[in-house]
Amino acid sequence: MTDSEDVRRVALSLPETVEKEAWQMPTFRVAGKMFLTIPDDETSFAVRCPMHERAELIAAEPEKFWVPPHEAGSNWVRVRIAALEDRTELRDIVVDSWKQAAPPRLLEDFPDAS
Repeated sequence: MTDSEDVRRVALSLPETVEKEAWQMPTFRVAGKMFLTIPDDETSFAVRCPMHERAELIAAEPEKFWVPPHEAGSNWVRVRIAALEDRTELRDIVVDSWKQAAPPRLLEDFPDAS
């Protein structure tokens, strides 16, 4: 079963990713830009997601994707870890968020980014 340690491992496996605590929770950043957080209950994680895609994700899979009221105006979505199909889906979601924050030079050098 996938858990928050798997989320952490995937995030830290990406080029130039660092973990930094903020708001009493782990956050993950590339080139100083945050792309993932793990809230304190560790049952979900938050990733970058364009608003138009976020609405589609939530409508298609509300058991997996959601947004708490205080994040409604942001370009972030939460992902319920227990609802993930497998570690491949976890990696796809984390890599997509990383790509939104990573500078172009890293995207060019990272073969799995496309």
